[in-house]
Amino acid sequence: MAGYYADKLSAQRLRRCYEVAPPRTRQYLEAEIDHALSKIDSSHLVLELGCGYGRVLEKLAPIARTVVGIDTSLANLGLAREPLSAFSNCRLAAMNAVALGFADAVFDVVLCLQNGISAFKVDPRDLIRESVRVTRPGGTVLLSSYAERFWNARLEWFQLQAQHGLLGEIDWEQTRDGVIVCKDGFKATTVTPDEFCALAWSLDLHAAIAAIEDVDGSSLFCEILVP
Repeated sequence: MAGYYADKLSAQRLRRCYEVAPPRTRQYLEAEIDHALSKIDSSHLVLELGCGYGRVLEKLAPIARTVVGIDTSLANLGLAREPLSAFSNCRLAAMNAVALGFADAVFDVVLCLQNGISAFKVDPRDLIRESVRVTRPGGTVLLSSYAERFWNARLEWFQLQAQHGLLGEIDWEQTRDGVIVCKDGFKATTVTPDEFCALAWSLDLHAAIAAIEDVDGSSLFCEILVP
């Protein structure tokens, strides 16, 4: 699945996924960024995991002191460089989210948005562990998945992506209960509130969860305050 993103859903094709998004999905995307921005101020050093072509970084850079975006796709990072060149406080790096090349306790806020915890196709425990490691004590790790109530709108968006040839044809026999399966092997899952809690317990971070909240009826956010 990681190869699927590199081969079929990177750079211009990834951007096209957002360009075809219907109005309800656009609302979700904006609400998710707005919620993340509410956790950030001008003193913060912010890391975004899986920054893609810089869609979120463009909104973060005017607010934060410094923003760093990492992605495993060189094509994504190449596409991001031009729009982000206007911001002197923005840095990009090719890096894996579960093997970050940063020292401990560097960032004030670490973001993993737009269901990256599922979409990256890595062990979510490793993803959370690394995110916490590079966040300073008192800092915030913010992870998002899809809210259960967003299922119909999410399915509509994925149908449009399939119709535009960005994803394979949806396998309707396998698509259910928050999981979208395409006939070309693509599979999109989510993380539920109970699963976020279970992950935190497995990492002894249950006491560090500040909130698990539904935002806009579309995003499910898990906020971890690093001890």
